[in-house]
Amino acid sequence: MEYVTAVPHPRSEAPGSARAGRMSLAVALLCGAVGAAIALLATRQRWSEGTATVAGGPFPLTAKGSDVTGVPASLAIVGLAALVAVFAVRRAGRFMVAGLLALSGAGTVAAALLGASDSTALDEQAARASGDTSATVQALTHTAWPYVAAVGGALLLLAGLLALRYGRLWPGMSGRYERNGTPRPRRKPEAAGDPDRPEELWKALDRGEDPTGA
Repeated sequence: MEYVTAVPHPRSEAPGSARAGRMSLAVALLCGAVGAAIALLATRQRWSEGTATVAGGPFPLTAKGSDVTGVPASLAIVGLAALVAVFAVRRAGRFMVAGLLALSGAGTVAAALLGASDSTALDEQAARASGDTSATVQALTHTAWPYVAAVGGALLLLAGLLALRYGRLWPGMSGRYERNGTPRPRRKPEAAGDPDRPEELWKALDRGEDPTGA
């Protein structure tokens, strides 16, 4: 005989949420770490080059990303710190840190794209090299490294967006809570043993106490 039960079957939302949390966490960590590394590496490369007229001849000039703008490198460091801080906070704090991570990525992209066509650093070098404050760089060309830095910023932005969307499912650094956010039950203190039992007498002797005293 078959029995009909009114108990509803458990839904599969919890396993699906846990799976999405693990997947988003792995992708965010990878994107954040790789994005920050790419942005920092790109700012150390040559972004632009040109020439200045010195003593009647061309004088080569080059500018690294850090010479053009220090914003991408600074924001990449901020984004990397925010990625780590996401796991140290919870609820509203985690949402705010995730927003900072996303803004760091967006700012890195914007600063890198603006620096891709900036000639200010080379103009200053041309003025110093020629001794003429009105001198500007000539034959100006740009490399692809600013766009590489923008790619790094885009990865940081993606990590921030993932943290905003799935950060509530990620675990935290605190070991006092279980994975589902509920406090761990505290252990009850063990009941005091019978002082007349042999093992309790030995424990008292080990503590330097006199078990025969009143």
